[in-house]
Amino acid sequence: MSEHEFNTDVIGAWSESMTFDVTQDRLIAYAAATNDDLAPHAAGEYGVPVFAVVPPFPILASSTMAAVPDELMMRVLHGEQDIRIHRPIRPGETLSCRAKVTGVHGRSSGVVVTALVETTSDGEPVNDQYFTAFFRGGQLDGGFGEEPPAHGFDEALRSREPDAVVVQKYDEDQTWRYAEASGDPMPIHTDEEFAKAMGLPGIIIHGLCTMAFTSRAVIETACPEDPSRLKRIAVRFSSTAFPRNTISTSIWNTGEGTYAFETTSDEGASIIKDGLAEIAEKGI
Repeated sequence: MSEHEFNTDVIGAWSESMTFDVTQDRLIAYAAATNDDLAPHAAGEYGVPVFAVVPPFPILASSTMAAVPDELMMRVLHGEQDIRIHRPIRPGETLSCRAKVTGVHGRSSGVVVTALVETTSDGEPVNDQYFTAFFRGGQLDGGFGEEPPAHGFDEALRSREPDAVVVQKYDEDQTWRYAEASGDPMPIHTDEEFAKAMGLPGIIIHGLCTMAFTSRAVIETACPEDPSRLKRIAVRFSSTAFPRNTISTSIWNTGEGTYAFETTSDEGASIIKDGLAEIAEKGI
């Protein structure tokens, strides 16, 4: 099969900036949509860590797709997300977001496109995040630009039991609530027939909703007294989850403020692999 024509000329080129006005109601809605009841999140004092994906979502999508041939755009899977948090997002501020593709790399069964997003407020950094999209069936020999940042799981950790296992259950209406609060309208999360037409068994949970669940699990384990101590959370999405599922996140303290984690479903699926969290000694 011949290679697809990915547009590698966009690598390294920043998009125009977009702005996002943060409201307390939006922060509260996102916390509710991800079942996050930690006090500062539930009250909208500051945002759930994974809320970082909401302000730049439109520009992230358009920047990533600028590298992708038309015939592959609907064959996208969210591969990885890596969020580095300089400080939490606060109500009442206006954020400025820009994005660029940092790499395009061929794999055995598709092509990976990695984008970097920078979010600032009044010129000061708020968060940086890497978004990795996997395009099923894409063909590309070799790669261009940078590989996604590493956050692999140390297999030696399996020689001991995890330091914590946090069990969480999705609600039946989870995907509809998350779609509204996040601004992610993809119908595979809300339309049963469409999801089946895309080859899925039915509606699936948003990967970023699951990531928000795992950030809640990590904070509960590592820094429940101050959620703002979470400074990085990175995951690889390895399988789909469904509204009927209960998930278990196993967490290992790997020392010096770092934690490794994995998430599985009650049906035996590995939902998240290569989870990494970094916790600072002090928060905001």
